[in-house]
Formats: sequence, structure tokens, C-alpha cells
Amino acid sequence: MTTLGTAIIGLGAISGVHLKAIADLELTELKAVVDIDENRARQIAEEYGCDYYTDYKEMLKRDDIQVVHLCTAHYLHSPMAIDVLRAGKHVLTEKPMAENIASAQKMLQAAVENPNVQLGVIFQNRYNAPSKRMKQYVESGELGKLICMKGIVTWNRTAAYYETEWKGKWATEGGGVLINQSIHTVDLLQWLGGEISSIKGSISTDSLEGVIEVEDTAHAYIEFKNGATAIFYATNAYGRNSPVEVELVFEQGTLLQRGDSLYLDQDGKLTTLEEPVVNTLGEKSYWGMSHELQIRDYYEHLLAGKPFWIDGPEGFNGFRVVMDIYESSRTGQKIVYNGAEIAL
Repeated sequence: MTTLGTAIIGLGAISGVHLKAIADLELTELKAVVDIDENRARQIAEEYGCDYYTDYKEMLKRDDIQVVHLCTAHYLHSPMAIDVLRAGKHVLTEKPMAENIASAQKMLQAAVENPNVQLGVIFQNRYNAPSKRMKQYVESGELGKLICMKGIVTWNRTAAYYETEWKGKWATEGGGVLINQSIHTVDLLQWLGGEISSIKGSISTDSLEGVIEVEDTAHAYIEFKNGATAIFYATNAYGRNSPVEVELVFEQGTLLQRGDSLYLDQDGKLTTLEEPVVNTLGEKSYWGMSHELQIRDYYEHLLAGKPFWIDGPEGFNGFRVVMDIYESSRTGQKIVYNGAEIAL
């Protein structure tokens, strides 16, 4: 098989980057789209020359569809992924993998029980050029030992953003700025820092109090088993969507990421390592351009019969950090990691 039949469930804003990536890939053919809004589903199907459904379970009966992308509300990721896996189809789900730990564990268990298909989780920022370069420096030891890191996300979300029925609620979104907007930065910190030993964090609702149940602001202090530490801050209460900032301090230099740019500060000299690429996402430019890179990589793994590296357990790592910041804020206590495996 040289191509894979694909379907997308959920045709909200994020589906656009998935649709474009699939259309540009020679490895796959879009067979169907699914959305509860029939007019929207019909319109997208006509645009991309595929079939449409309002009930995803009807789509799952098709033998010519091998891969399903989940671009639905957070609380639907787990039950839908489980159904897709049990139908013998691969799943690539948008972040977060679920709205709470219990739902995520059910998804992971379904992946274990259906080993002939693969569960992938979208964390496209790992494919950004600055992210890959930072990972190389961490692994090579070229700048010496990693001492500390920081991740800063200062974005803006207004009350109008939360007019969507499922957003801004614990039961359906699972949280606010942490689980939605800044989970990518949390994931990068844990991916770069390695195994975590403890987390202390807190959340608050500063600008959207009375509008949403969940938080619009969060911060955390993370300790890693290798001795490094990290601070993290995110808010949706800023006046605009600023470029994400990540900093890594090593014994022999500092890496500074701002948006798509990466700089090395070493011996008083600032060197540009990565510069921004042309971004065609307009007002959504802060999403970055790496969805297509991850989606291509996913299909290449599937067609080669190789395990995809950002699978369920790997995707769970960043998700767990978010959940533990929530738990630390709720209890006021530090969350200590004891090395236990994911409980299924």
C-alpha cells in the first residue's frame, strides 16, 4: 500500500491545517469528513472532493479508510479514539489527548488492546526548527550541562472566544490556558528537560472571572531528575498574542527562542541559529507551521510499518504535566514523581 485512506472528524478551526496537510501529501487520500453540522460537512466535502457524514460511526464502517484524524472538542477525543481503534483504524488526535486523566487512560488502554493500529498525538511544535535545534544541544552536551529553563506564553482570549458550548468548562475542555493554549510549551519543557522529579504550580482566573469556570493564567516550578529546573508562566489575559518564549541555560551558553527564531548567547556574543519561515496562517500564525511536518511523519511511519514516536504514552507525558499542575494548584502541594508507570 502506497497511500492511506483518511477521514477527519470535527471541522472547526484546527481542521483547516489538517485538511491542507492531507491535500498536500502524496501518502494519503481524503475519503470523508465528519461534523454534526451537516451544512459545514457538505461544504468541506464539496471543496475537497470527498464524502461527508454527520455520524462518525457510519464512517467507521468503510474499509477504504485506514486513518482517522480527531479535531473535535477535548471531551470527545477519548471516546472517539477508542471507537476508531476498535474499528481497526489508526488515530491521530489533536492535543490534548483527553479532558482528564481517567479519559486519557482509557484511550491508552484501547491502544494497548488494539496493537495492529497506532495512536498518535499532535504535538507539532516538537517539529519546529528551534525545538529540534534545542533538543540537539541538550542531547549532544555541546554547551555543557543543562542548568535551567523557562517557558513563557502570553496570549489573549476574550469572552467571545468562549461562546463555543464546550470551551471554558472543566467537564468538556478540561481546563483553560494550560490544557489548550500552552500545553505545547509545557510539552517542550518536559521533552527537553527529561524525567521530572517534582512539580509545584498554581492557576487563577484573572481577566475572565465570571466568564469561564477554568483558568486563564497559570505558573509552575518544575524540578528534573538530572538536576535542572524550569519555570513556566502562561496567560490568556495579555493584550495580544505574543510570540512564545523559551530559554535554556547551559554551563557554556544560553539558547533563546522567541517565536520561530532561535539565538545562542555565548561569551557575550549573540548568534542567530534559526530564523522565521514564511507563515501563511494569518491571525493563527502563532500555531506555527509544523502540523504538516508531523502529519507527514506519522503517515511515513504507518506506511513503513514503524511505531510512531509521539504515540499514546509519549503524548501522555506532556498531558500529565498539565494535569499535575492542576492537582498541585488544587491541593497546594508539590507533586512528587516516584517513577511509577502509567496506571491503566
